[in-house]
Amino acid sequence: MRDEQDDGRGAALAELRGRLAASVAVARLNRTQLAARAGLGRTTVSEALSPNGPVPSAETVAALAGVLKLPPGELLALHRTASAPHVVGDEGTVTADGPGRAIEGYSPHDLEVHPAGPGRIASGCGGVGGAQELPGYVSRGHDRVLAGAVSDAAAGRSGIVVLVGTSSTGKTRACWEAVQPLADRGWRLWHPFDPTRAQAALEDLHRVTPRTVVWLNEAQHYLGDRAFGERIASAVHQLLVSPERGPVLVLGTLWPEYAHRYTVLPAPGSDDLHSRVRELLSGRTLPVPDAFDSQALAAAAALAENGDLLLADALTRARDDGRVTQDLAGAPELLNRYHNPRTPAAKALLEAAMDARRLGVGPHLPPAFLTDAAIDYLGQTDYDQLTDDWAETAYAELAEPVHGKQAPLRRTTPRPSRRSPAPAIAPQAESRLRLADYLEQHGRTARRHLCPPASFWHAAHTHLTHPDDLNNLAQAAESRHRLQWAHHLRHRAADLGNTAALYRQAEHRDAAGDQEGAEALLREAADLGNISALYRLAVMRERAGDRDGAAVLARRA
Repeated sequence: MRDEQDDGRGAALAELRGRLAASVAVARLNRTQLAARAGLGRTTVSEALSPNGPVPSAETVAALAGVLKLPPGELLALHRTASAPHVVGDEGTVTADGPGRAIEGYSPHDLEVHPAGPGRIASGCGGVGGAQELPGYVSRGHDRVLAGAVSDAAAGRSGIVVLVGTSSTGKTRACWEAVQPLADRGWRLWHPFDPTRAQAALEDLHRVTPRTVVWLNEAQHYLGDRAFGERIASAVHQLLVSPERGPVLVLGTLWPEYAHRYTVLPAPGSDDLHSRVRELLSGRTLPVPDAFDSQALAAAAALAENGDLLLADALTRARDDGRVTQDLAGAPELLNRYHNPRTPAAKALLEAAMDARRLGVGPHLPPAFLTDAAIDYLGQTDYDQLTDDWAETAYAELAEPVHGKQAPLRRTTPRPSRRSPAPAIAPQAESRLRLADYLEQHGRTARRHLCPPASFWHAAHTHLTHPDDLNNLAQAAESRHRLQWAHHLRHRAADLGNTAALYRQAEHRDAAGDQEGAEALLREAADLGNISALYRLAVMRERAGDRDGAAVLARRA
């Protein structure tokens, strides 16, 4: 039976190619000309005519028949015979060559699973070895549904699941983890992407053999293609409903905006651009949440406690909002954007922001402060090449998001304070900038021994207005022996009502013998609620012989 099938397929393919080649000779067309007239790639045409090439797709045959003025029905009949899969052996083992390869032949990064954390970069492009480390996997609710689809496929029932979620929520990783049981059963996986995703899918979906996972990651590139999307949806549907071609499992991922676009009904009277796609996706999408719930966070914490350093690191930043996968996915690219910026000015701004955060400035940084602070982070050559719009260009570069919708330095508006009984503080009129958490944490380690340049301190004194920020920087300047800047920053903080700065100024006055000036500063600090100032006043009054005054101050403290 097998020999008869092979002979029939081979004969049909040979006749198909022979008729095409003869007509090409009569038409006196070279393959480049033929490809241009048929609207196909030259490689596609060459493979269609080559004795050693794969069976061409039905669309390729039809396009060539039209150009060469051959009867398409006859050629397509030969094509169906040549491309018909045959099955022999246990569990429907397929002996015909289909697209794809064994699942274990892929690494997760081959299939577009985002690298996680700042680990080493792959040295090669595919296969086992050299791939960047992945964190332990935390199973969530959608994983149970995926596991059911995989079990159905293993039992012989074809199916499709399309995971819908925002960027870097773990959709592709979930698919990768789900198919591992099929790897143990000898399944293959096909990821169509060359020459384009849509073209590869359309040309070879008819060649998919049983026990194949069809991997449609970022399915908008397939189903949303203007030229081929509807035809791809039809071909996938035909694959799923043809018992002789199964079992197969189709896995895809989509962002919510694409899923909505493809599934919403068109307005009355307008063209229905996605009717076949809508039918294919109906009841087959699976939502993936943006954040880990409490159960998933607990599971991640358990893995971290057992030595998973990537998860442990991510949880230091993402435990509160649960966006663990976004943090893991964004970290490598954030670090790359810092080390390899398009412009030196962008790196200077990031380093100024890193220094500000590690030395105690609040998370919302004024753009004017960073712009002035960044100047001395540039070498003389880079500084000489600055254009008038360098800051605007650099900020635009740093606002471009990476995986997980994170940006190295993004604009933000601080929320108003609502602490009772203090009155609410209105939001700043000027938007502020916020450094990505991962880069902030990286800066605290990588730059911990570095002292900011003079432009940093000057910009802080000129532009920062929060008394706590100024006092924190005064302390940082003093510990780094930038004593004049420490003095000026502390004065600014004291003038704005920072009690710690007032207390420190009082200590300096007292040490210089100006007891009256020291007491005035301490009383100002005490009136603002500084208990240490009351205690020091009591000590100074007792030292001056005013025991009653000291007792009053002590009781007040």
